[in-house]
Order: sequence, then structure tokens, then C-alpha cells
Amino acid sequence: MKALIYTGPEALNYAEVPDPAVNQEDQLIRISLVGICGSDMHAFLGHDTRRPAPLILGHEAAGHIEGGPRDGERVTLNPLVTCGKCPACASGRDNLCPERQIISMPPREGGFAELVAMPDRNLVSVPDGVPLSKAALAEPIACGWHTVRIALEALKGSRDTALVLGGGAIGLGAALSLKAQGVHDVTIVEPNPARRAHLENACGQTVVTQAPDGKNYDLVVDGVGFAATRAVASACARPGGVIGHIGLGEDMGGLDIRRLTLQEISFIGTYTYTAEDFRQTAEAIFDGRLGPLDWPEIRPLRDGAKAFADIRNGVVAAPKILLCPETAVERT
Repeated sequence: MKALIYTGPEALNYAEVPDPAVNQEDQLIRISLVGICGSDMHAFLGHDTRRPAPLILGHEAAGHIEGGPRDGERVTLNPLVTCGKCPACASGRDNLCPERQIISMPPREGGFAELVAMPDRNLVSVPDGVPLSKAALAEPIACGWHTVRIALEALKGSRDTALVLGGGAIGLGAALSLKAQGVHDVTIVEPNPARRAHLENACGQTVVTQAPDGKNYDLVVDGVGFAATRAVASACARPGGVIGHIGLGEDMGGLDIRRLTLQEISFIGTYTYTAEDFRQTAEAIFDGRLGPLDWPEIRPLRDGAKAFADIRNGVVAAPKILLCPETAVERT
């Protein structure tokens, strides 16, 4: 099969590789569309020791099952593989499984390829009439859905307003999830003017260049995770509010611990999503609660290196680029 292979910092090679091995619990999936995630960019820049080269990246995918009794079935992929037996899995917090694996991280190759192997339990069927370009967004939106669900469970008092830091797919997914879960006054902070215009005009979002001075919000979602955005989150959460932190930009700095302490602001780190969060997100996509989801840009997988470079150079307006292999059965 053909695959886009990460070979070193800022280097990708589109080449022939062996088809994935499939064990008894796996299905072979022919990829139709696969998204470029911020974590893929982090690895591409050589900043993620968990993703050493050479490696096939990519974990936001949808496609068709190939072979077996479910042959031809349209599915979206939950890329997080867990043991199903540990206390975390048994309590419904399977995203915290100590044995968790994710495609695009050893030992599992990722989805920037024509084929990928996934456990059957990680596949969610996509109804007829739902484009796979929408189904491929289940993974990035599920990250925001999970953050919003956990933050709202912790929030006491009013839950009318939210500020989302970052207008990429994670931030936009969080904004859509906030509205789907009952928070209607949602503002996104996005400094990139091209992306900001796209969010306003193509996605129907309320977007600002920077957080308004002196305004506090019931809930703040940091989808970026830099010291600067954590500083904004610390300043913008209301007394008794909640910060849901999902961004992984950098490890240290930014939090105003004194204000968080004096104003009893809860800071919650969130990672990926549970299997139930993923299913709920997929259902919200399928029934239209997350809107038209027509904002991704679709490019050929063979041009993946150019797509990564364009994201790196800040010239991509769309919150998400989806890559499509030449052998895809469905390209939208």
C-alpha cells in the first residue's frame, strides 16, 4: 500500500510500504479520509518523543471495512485502543487505561495510508447519507466533547458563557460541543486572520482576535496549551468557574495559581475521550446537532507533505485538512 511516512523533523515521504498485519480481533479498513491533527504537526516538527521516525502518523480517520462479514461497511475509527479490563476501563474512564495505545504511535502505525488495522470494537458504523468527510471529524470533535462534558459536570452555578482559546479543529469542536451540550454564548479566540474569517463566514462562529479585557466566563477551554493561553484562561474564568485544558502546546508556565486559589477556579486537564464520548460525538454528527460540518479542506494523501508545510507556514484557513488516498472508495 501507499503511505505518508514521517522520516524525521519536517520530513515526510510518500512511499510503498507493506500492508498492515491483521489479527483475529482486527478489521482491515480502507481509508477514505484522514485528518491532520495538531499532534501530527507536533511530531512532524520533531517535538514528540512518543512518535519516533520512521512512522506513519494520522489517527482521525473514516473508511470502509475490507473483507469478512462486515465487508464494505462504512465506519469511523476510534483510534484509542484500551485493554477493557483494568479499573479505568471498568469504570468508564478507558481513556486513562495504563495499557492504552493509539494508532500513529508505536506499536501501532497510523492512518496516513491506504489501509489500517483496527479492533472491531473501535469501529462506529456510519449511516447511509452521512458523508465520510463528516464522520472523519468524530475524533477531533470527541476531544472537545469530552472536555466540555467533564467541565460542565464540575461547574456550579451559571453555565451560560464560554471562551474557547484556539480556532483549529479542537477549538472549533469544543465550541460546537458547548452549544450541543447547552452553552449558547460561546466565543472563540483566534489570532490568525484567515482562520478567523473562515470561522466566522464558513462556520458561523463568534470569533475575536484576543480575549476581551475584564470579561469573565463560566467556562474556558484551552485548546492550544501554551503558557500564554493558560495565562488568558487564568484571567478569564469567573470566580468559581472551570478551565478545561486540552491543548498540548508546551509543558510549563502560564497558570495564575494565586487567582485560581483565591477565586476557587477549577483547572481540569483532559485527554482524548472515553469510548462513550466518542459514540456520543458520532451520534451528534449523524443527527446534525453539530451543524453542517462542511468546513474541512480535502487534499490528496500524495500531497500530504505540502499540506503539512502549509499548516506549518500558517497559510491554511480551514480548521481541518483531510487527506484522501487514491484508492479511497469514497472521497467526500
